[in-house]
Amino acid sequence: MKPAEIFHASSVMALGTILSRVTGFIRSILAVAVLGTALLADTYNVANTLPFILYNLLVGGALTAIFVPQLVRSFDDEDGGHAFASRLITTISVILLALVAIGTILAPLLVRIYAPEFSNSGFENEFRLAVAFTRYCLPQIFFLGLFTMLGQVANARGSFAPLMWAPIANNVVVIAIFSGVLLQAPHLASGTITSSQTQVLGWGTTLGVVVQALILIPVVKRSGIHIRPKLGWQGLGKSFSLAGWTLVYVLISQLGYLVTVNISTSAAVRSAKEGVLTGVGYTPFSNAYLIMMLPYSIVTISIITALLPHMSRLAIDGKRDEVRDQLVRAIKMVGVITIPSSVAFIFFGPIITKVLFFGISNDDSTYIGYVLSALGIGLVFFSINLILIRGFNAFEDTRTQVLSILIINIIAVALSYLFLETLKTRWITVGLGAAFSISYIAGLFVTLALLKRHTGVMRFSDFSGQHFRLFAASVFSMAPLYLLSSYLDWVNGDSSKLEHLGQLFLIMLIAPIGYFFIARAMGVIEISVTSELVKTQFARATNKLRGSSSNPRE
Repeated sequence: MKPAEIFHASSVMALGTILSRVTGFIRSILAVAVLGTALLADTYNVANTLPFILYNLLVGGALTAIFVPQLVRSFDDEDGGHAFASRLITTISVILLALVAIGTILAPLLVRIYAPEFSNSGFENEFRLAVAFTRYCLPQIFFLGLFTMLGQVANARGSFAPLMWAPIANNVVVIAIFSGVLLQAPHLASGTITSSQTQVLGWGTTLGVVVQALILIPVVKRSGIHIRPKLGWQGLGKSFSLAGWTLVYVLISQLGYLVTVNISTSAAVRSAKEGVLTGVGYTPFSNAYLIMMLPYSIVTISIITALLPHMSRLAIDGKRDEVRDQLVRAIKMVGVITIPSSVAFIFFGPIITKVLFFGISNDDSTYIGYVLSALGIGLVFFSINLILIRGFNAFEDTRTQVLSILIINIIAVALSYLFLETLKTRWITVGLGAAFSISYIAGLFVTLALLKRHTGVMRFSDFSGQHFRLFAASVFSMAPLYLLSSYLDWVNGDSSKLEHLGQLFLIMLIAPIGYFFIARAMGVIEISVTSELVKTQFARATNKLRGSSSNPRE
C-alpha cells in the first residue's frame, strides 16, 4: 500500500481513536477524581484490569493474531467465509462464558495472585473491595471477546472505522456513571465507600463494555458476513494450532504484567505503612501508561490495522520484499508522531499530568508525570516492536515472536525486582516505567533479527537515519521550552491549575511548529507527505461523518 492508501484506510480510524482517547482521558480523570490514586483506586483498577488480563491471556491475543489472516483465506471458501466465522465466534463465545463463571468463583484467589499485599493484616477492607470489584467486572471478558471477534470480521471485510469508534460509547457510559458518583459522594475512601456505591462503579464499568460490543452487531451484518450460532471444529484446526503459540506469547507478556501489578501494589501498601506518599502504586502507573499509549493508539494501531489484511495477502503470495517495504514505510510514518511525543513526555511529563488530573494533590499528579516521563523513553521502541510483530502475524508465524517477548519480559522483570529492592518506596513505580522502556529498547534488536527469516534482512539503519533526524528536530524545538520551564520552576512551583494549563498550551503551540519546520529543513520527507495526507484524509473522514458516504466498507 502506498502512503496515500494507508492514510485513506486509517484516517477515519485515527479520528475515531482520537475521540476514543479523549473520552478515555475524561473517564480516567474522573476515576482519579472519584477514587484518588491510593489504595481505593488500586482496588478498583486491579479488579478492572483482571478481565483484560484473563481475556488476553486465554483468548484475546490469539484472536488478534490469527483471525484476520484466517478470515482472509476463508473468503475463498464456497460460502464466502460465513461458516468459518460463525463456528469460530460460537466456539470462542462458549469458552469465554465458561471463563467468566470460573473467574467469578475464584475471584479471591485472583486478587491474592495479582495484589498479594492486600491480604496482609490491616488491609482486609481493601481485599474485600478488590474481590467485589473483580466479580462485578469479570463479565467484561465475554463482551471483550465478542467485540474483538465482530471487529475483526468487519476489518477483514474492509470496514475499519467501527472498531475504533465503538469504545467511545463505552467511555461515555462510564463517564456518566463516574460523574453521578462524583456528584453524590465526592470524597470516597476505602473505609467509607458503601456496598451500593461499589456495585454502581463495578457494574457501570461492565455496562460500558456491553454497549461497546453490541454496537458492532449491525456493522457486521452490513459487511455481508452472516453470523449464526454454529458449534463445531471443522476448519478451525489450523486456527487453534496457530493460537497455541500465540497463547504462549500472551502468557509470557501477562506474567510480566503480573510482576508490574504485584510490585506497584506492594509499593502502595509500603507507602501507606510509611505514611510518606499516598499516590504510589498501580493507579499512577496505569494512568501514565494510558497517556503514553495515546500517540501509539492514534497512529500506530490505525496504520497497522489498515496494513495487516494487505500484508497478509502479500505474504500469501510470497512477496516478502514487499512486506518488508510496507513495514519500514509504516515505521517511518509512525515515527513522525511517536518521536516528538516521546520527547514531550520526557521533558514535560509532570506538567502534562498537573493539567489533566484534578481532585488530587499536586504531589500525586506530579508523580504520575514522573512515571509518564519514564515510560516515554520507550514509546518509540515499543511502537516499532508492535509493527514488526504484525509482520510475523502476516506470515502466520506465531512461534518465532515468542522468543522476542520472552527476552523483553525477562529484562523487564529483572529490572523491576532490582528497582523494588534498591529504590526508595517513592520511586519504585517510576522504576517500573524505566524497566518497561529499557526492555523494549533491547527487544527491538531481537525482533529485527528474528523477522529476517520471513522478510530478509531488516536493519535498524533502514529507518534509524530518519528517526535520528526526527529526534533531533524534537529536541531542538522543545529543549528551549524545557529550560524555560525549569528556570521558572513550572513543575514544583505554586502555580494554579489555570496557570499550568497556560504553560502547557504555550508548549503545545510552539513545539509542534518548531518541530515541523526543523524536520522539514533536515530533509525528512515523511513530514511534508504526512501533513498533506492528514489534511486530505481527515477532510474525507469529516465528510463521511456528515453522511457523505454510506458504504460500510469505507
